[in-house]
Amino acid sequence: MANLLDIRRRIKSVKNTQQITKAMKMVSAAKLKRAQERAVSARPFAVKMGEVLTDLASQAGEDFRHPLMDARGDQRYLLVLVTADKGLAGAFNANLIKAAQAFVREHEGKTVEVLAVGRKGRDFFRRRSEVVGEYVGLTGKGRIDHTEALEIARDVMRRFTEDEGIDKVFVIFNEFRSVISQRVVVDQILPVSRAEEVEDAESSAAGGQTFVGYVYEQPPEEIFSQLLPRLVETQIYRALLESVASEQGARMTAMDSASKNAGELIQSLTLNMNRIRQASITREIIEIVSGASVV
Repeated sequence: MANLLDIRRRIKSVKNTQQITKAMKMVSAAKLKRAQERAVSARPFAVKMGEVLTDLASQAGEDFRHPLMDARGDQRYLLVLVTADKGLAGAFNANLIKAAQAFVREHEGKTVEVLAVGRKGRDFFRRRSEVVGEYVGLTGKGRIDHTEALEIARDVMRRFTEDEGIDKVFVIFNEFRSVISQRVVVDQILPVSRAEEVEDAESSAAGGQTFVGYVYEQPPEEIFSQLLPRLVETQIYRALLESVASEQGARMTAMDSASKNAGELIQSLTLNMNRIRQASITREIIEIVSGASVV
């Protein structure tokens, strides 16, 4: 009977766990819908803004200089790692940490400093690498405010402009594709590179400045000085939005799998409990029949 009691306790425990995983799945599904809409709507703007400013940078002239375009050496990197604040999201955090470790191995012999966005990445690299900054408690809410992204972006730009020893700035995040699919992205955000120059003789003859189909009234230098910080802010904001949507999708998938596994375990334990109980009843019947035969 003690064995039956143990199995019943375990079945009850697994059922309680299953209720928790189902509730977490429903919460993640509700958060995912909003996060997915924000990430998908921000994606075209971020991509097009990068294309326009890259084209403008290529035409700004070699004499034009901007702190965020300052091409430097190749020895010291600042890595912005965007992870989650919580676990129970499948391989979401593990894939990001593996990508960051692979980045460090690929640039062996160079100094890689980590700016951690998310508790999981901070806790992992705090014992293995130099963490120069951290932002925790942002992604755990299931949404990102634009002001929070601005704070991180301005911190990154301040570090790059004030510390001339930083040569490049990279960001690692999970790009949302579907509920069951996320792609780890490693992007260089600083310094902004100049694209190949594109000449348009017709626009020059018309007296306007046209770059890949765009006509700019102000000089490229003036426009670029105003919009370049916005480009970095947009890239950081998009990375955070993509990461939040990916996290909720990964957690929803993980909790769904956990609920199914709990159901299978409950069925297996129930079947085992019934077998033990049937064997116990059969043994008692045999003992009664044997005792009656003796009498």
